Amino acid sequence: MDRPATANPVTAREIILEIVRNMREGLEPLHYSTLAPALYHVYIHPSDMDRLRGIVPRILDEARRALDAELEELNRASLAERLKLARRNDPPISAPEGGWRITILENTDDDAEPGDIEIHSELAMPAKPEFGAGAMTKRIATRRMGGPAQPAYEKTSPAAAEPPPAADAAGQPAFATIEYEDNGGRKVYRMTKDEIVAGRGGRDYWTDLKFDTVPDVSREHFRLRRDPASGKFFLKDLSRLGTTIDGQKAPSSVEFVEGAKRDRNLEAPVPERARIGLADALFLEFRSASNG
Repeated sequence: MDRPATANPVTAREIILEIVRNMREGLEPLHYSTLAPALYHVYIHPSDMDRLRGIVPRILDEARRALDAELEELNRASLAERLKLARRNDPPISAPEGGWRITILENTDDDAEPGDIEIHSELAMPAKPEFGAGAMTKRIATRRMGGPAQPAYEKTSPAAAEPPPAADAAGQPAFATIEYEDNGGRKVYRMTKDEIVAGRGGRDYWTDLKFDTVPDVSREHFRLRRDPASGKFFLKDLSRLGTTIDGQKAPSSVEFVEGAKRDRNLEAPVPERARIGLADALFLEFRSASNG
């Protein structure tokens, strides 16, 4: 079904300019060189994606050309520098060894608006050629319907894995542990109550288990419930892009009726040990306490 036309659609040129701005503002100076973000995940409203889908390859091609041109401009020495009358404050900017890697995706967040552009960019270690591997810094910039960018700039590094604790600081036993790795590194979550909400969270979304990850994972992605009588666990999928349990898709508990979101209260059983996948973007290792 066609989506209605919007008053503030994003243009292809605006997407390219936002990618270039994200690169420029995300530069990381070292001693002998300056690194530019290599990986760009661009999220736009589904109605904007519908309109631009046919020219996405052209947008990506011109975005890479625009990044090359911006890099050349930033590295161009002034006349004084060429005459050695002045020294550059920052070392020259190096182009990513694997080239610019850009994807354009639908933003499935409920609060996304037509015209929004959200960009997640990352610096990648040169020795890691695979897409998304070796990320060392992440920068997020969101442009809201033609307004200014709202950047967040975070340095991340892999955290050492820690053994799953059997109890919290107050000595309360954990019913289950959930291990995962998001943009903040390796983490272990202790489930000490009978129901939790998990997702990316946000201003209007309460979460017990909050993930620092891509918008493919919903702000409120799933609820995990423990039945006190039996000790068994059940998962309710509340997401847009789905949840899997050991590779099997959990039934969606959400339906949209005349634009309104409705919970159908559908749950799927969770084994004592399970691998839970969120939108094929983030994976959790679940273990109930009864599993030992």
